[in-house]
Amino acid sequence: MFVVGARPALPPGVVKSAGRVLQILEFFDDVRREVNVIEMCTVLGYPQSSTSALLRSLVLMGVLNYNRVTRMYSPTIRMALLGSWVNDRLFGSGQLVRLSDAINKRTGHAVLVATRNGRFAKYIHVVQATKLARLHITLGTERPLAASGTGYAILSTYSDAEVRKIVHAVNAYTTSREEFVSISELLVALARIRKRGYAYVPDLVTVGGGVIAMPLPRIDQLQPLVIGVGGISDVLTANEHEIVTVMREEVRNHLQLDASEDPGRVGAE
Repeated sequence: MFVVGARPALPPGVVKSAGRVLQILEFFDDVRREVNVIEMCTVLGYPQSSTSALLRSLVLMGVLNYNRVTRMYSPTIRMALLGSWVNDRLFGSGQLVRLSDAINKRTGHAVLVATRNGRFAKYIHVVQATKLARLHITLGTERPLAASGTGYAILSTYSDAEVRKIVHAVNAYTTSREEFVSISELLVALARIRKRGYAYVPDLVTVGGGVIAMPLPRIDQLQPLVIGVGGISDVLTANEHEIVTVMREEVRNHLQLDASEDPGRVGAE
């Protein structure tokens, strides 16, 4: 399932061609099948001429395959291997993907993995919901780091001193009083999140929707990662305890945590 025009806008300062290449690769990860240029242009909202040129370049570089008979594009093995060295414990042997699939299978809700990207929380892996009543979550989506459930979960892994520095930087870009983040109020909210081990604030970004976001163990010096279950607010709220229990069980099983390690609280300060 995909949504026409659902691609997030490129952040200010991003070179357009570079941003579009990444969104093309994320699109393949989202739909997980062959795609022709017409469909890609329709969904991403790109001009066909420039998109065709980008796709041809990716074929020449060995990142994509092109079937001349069907005129369909698909990723190559090289694309699958890119970046696999970054974190062998979570990505290289597939634990993070299997973890997401397991939570998705048990809950039926969409599952996402997010990390910090500057002032935002960025969705870097998504498994779509299987329930009839569901929300589509677009891979590559960015949410405000200091004003979203996934952002709160990420910030909860930092110390209060680090949070203050991050929020000062966030507020430097604020253009209205409504967007200004109160550091004192945020620190109180983060203390609650650290205590219970996950963040859940329904209707904060999307009316009628929400994400239950749980920090994953912090590995070495890599950016913090959170896993989230997204869906319709009323459904998540009614099943919050059960969903959190599933998340904790699967995180512990797939990441092979010790019995003393509590998923959601690992790495919190």
